[in-house]
Amino acid sequence: MAPNASVASSCPAPMHATSNGVFQGDNPLDYALPLAILQILLVVVVTRVLAFLLRPLRQPRVIAEIVGGILLGPSALGRIASYRNAIFPAKSLTVLDTLANLGLLFFMFLVGLELDLKALHRTGKKAFSIALAGISLPFILGIGTSFALRATISKGVQGPAFLVFMGVALSITAFPVLARILAELKLLTTDVGRMAMSAAAVNDVAAWILLALAIALSGDKSSPLVSLWVFLCGSAFVLCCAFGVPPIFKWMAQRCPKDEPVKELYVCATLATVLAAGFVTDAIGIHALFGAFVIGVLVPKEGAFAGAMVEKVEDLVSGLFLPLYFVSSGLKTDIATISGAQSWGLLVLVIITACFGKVVGTVAVSLFSKVPLQESLALGFLMNTKGLVELIVLNIGKDRKVLNDQTFAIMVLMAVFTTFITTPLVMAVYKPTKRSKNYYKDRSIGKKGTNTELRILACFYSIRNIPTMINLIEASRGTEKKERLCVYAMHLMELTERSSAIQMVQKARKNGLPFWNKESQSNSDQIVVAFEAFQQLSQVSIRPMTAISAMSEMHEDICMSAERKRAAMIILVFHKHQRLDGALETTRAEFRGVNKKVLEQAPCSVGILVDRGLGGTTHISASHVSSNITILFFGGHDDCEALAFGMRMAEHPGISLNVIHLLPCPTMTTKAKAIVTVDNQDSDSNISFEPQDENALAELKQKLSANGSIKYQVKRVENYSQSVAAIKEFSGCNLFLVGRNPEGVVAKAFSVKSECPELGPVGNLLTSADFTTTASVLVVQQHQGQTVPSPL
Repeated sequence: MAPNASVASSCPAPMHATSNGVFQGDNPLDYALPLAILQILLVVVVTRVLAFLLRPLRQPRVIAEIVGGILLGPSALGRIASYRNAIFPAKSLTVLDTLANLGLLFFMFLVGLELDLKALHRTGKKAFSIALAGISLPFILGIGTSFALRATISKGVQGPAFLVFMGVALSITAFPVLARILAELKLLTTDVGRMAMSAAAVNDVAAWILLALAIALSGDKSSPLVSLWVFLCGSAFVLCCAFGVPPIFKWMAQRCPKDEPVKELYVCATLATVLAAGFVTDAIGIHALFGAFVIGVLVPKEGAFAGAMVEKVEDLVSGLFLPLYFVSSGLKTDIATISGAQSWGLLVLVIITACFGKVVGTVAVSLFSKVPLQESLALGFLMNTKGLVELIVLNIGKDRKVLNDQTFAIMVLMAVFTTFITTPLVMAVYKPTKRSKNYYKDRSIGKKGTNTELRILACFYSIRNIPTMINLIEASRGTEKKERLCVYAMHLMELTERSSAIQMVQKARKNGLPFWNKESQSNSDQIVVAFEAFQQLSQVSIRPMTAISAMSEMHEDICMSAERKRAAMIILVFHKHQRLDGALETTRAEFRGVNKKVLEQAPCSVGILVDRGLGGTTHISASHVSSNITILFFGGHDDCEALAFGMRMAEHPGISLNVIHLLPCPTMTTKAKAIVTVDNQDSDSNISFEPQDENALAELKQKLSANGSIKYQVKRVENYSQSVAAIKEFSGCNLFLVGRNPEGVVAKAFSVKSECPELGPVGNLLTSADFTTTASVLVVQQHQGQTVPSPL
């Protein structure tokens, strides 16, 4: 009994789950549940703060999570005994590790979901060769480095297992982290991005196979037969799953309609299968995460089932449980163990070996495959990305006593360093998104001939904007000559932190490409149908596109696409939408920031559309179009652009155009309020106009006799109140066309501080709560040579 008693006394007392509360004299930190909650909160706050601080450096979130784990561990805060004993006491580590590994289990299921085996079959020889070189050379160099480590700081470790673990650790490329970096740098759709993703997928599969071999070799038993049994049983498990699991998942996927949520029963059954597979592989001896990874790989990627599983699992796992794995790793990482010239020299050796193997192996094969040097270097740096998978390998090695504390710390720092340098190095050697000057003349509608093709880039965020956008395009097509209007319809999609790699890649395959590909499983089916139907019924050439980027960079995609497509105008949607009671409420404040930046940097004219349901909630066919459009003309470049756009609309047989020219009253004492209708006579010859206004009005008056649908009216006012009253007389129209920055005596009366400067003074009046109208509003800004940011 004595030996048992001594063992019991040396072990910390087990923790109860919940406390009775501080008023009962209990310390919540002495109980498992409140302590685990505090640990999770601390980890989430620290990692999110670090991610925010590292965002300007465009670092992936995994860097913040690894560094956060290290800071919370014995390398930094963990050196304070009171903190360590209170927040991360030894008796809580079992619960912490259990939660961390449970989160890791489901994360590996997501990683498996991200790998498409069919895509691997389609991997070209070039990408496969790059992947093979990116694995082979680092693996060989890793084995060589392991001899140096065994001779110095890793004496006494298991030889074969240590060699394989070091080879795997240096040859891994983190597929999810690579996808995130490529998406951040807008490289997913480039040749470099596609090749890197294909090579990384092959690399990922090979790395997991090698890791399974390393785990099989690292058992406590010395008999090689044990390792053989582990490997054979693991292979048998994979084969059984490969033949038995896919038919079940396909049956589930077929019973999940595309537009309906996946049944809770199927979600529960899938997650239970993941847990069962983890139990089996843990019992075999190759770690529970392998079972979850295999199940994820076997889930069919077509249809809504895989996406639904990602949505159900990702936020909880990635947001709460997975960061615990990083702090669990951080608690095992003690940088203080790296002391002395020898240890730091070995760290430098490991970093150089890792970078040299990946970069040189990838670049050499890329150049041999006739890939340009710039792209080859970018590929080499991208394939050197490490991440969570690297930590998994290192943690398994440490748990199985293949890696000691010092070697583990060196390898963790290597992973952080190699991933940290990836983004800046790729940005330095490869800049495909750098805007090249695309010289073309037709950067505004007013400077185009009406007999030439008009190119418009129409941007929208959601289905809500489609009917008005389509009806505006229909009104803009002018006469019925074929393809006189070419519209690039760009669906703007936000790239967020919660987007998984599989979703990013699926979206990015459509980036800048048609979004109605039959093979594309998108949530924009209704958008597809609307534009398909419109193109078939009209004479307008519709070229759909999709742009995926962060809100902070979305304006770059819009401006570059406009310049690349030689657009004369960009049409954006206002950041507010109309409620049922007619009032405007904010859809998303971020949309306003995008609009402001586009106005500042656009290479052509810009229109901001305030959507109040132009033509109703459905598309109106050409034969039924009957819209009344009003242009409020004060003077200035922007008003001239609005007038030019309106005159083009007036060519449509179903459009009636009213041009209201607001002029100052000749005398300040007379309140002239009559409307003077003008045909070809110049009744305002006593008023001097700017050259651009004179030219625009001259062109308008030439069209008056030829086009009976155009009416030109002069309204003389002497103050702001009369101007508003005059405008309200035309509030029954379907669409107002106004310039963003009107000029002239009357316009100066509108120059007051407004809520939305991007709409200009008149646009703000037409969208204010005091102005009652059901008309949509298009606020136009004309491109003026070199773009000069205007105050917003």
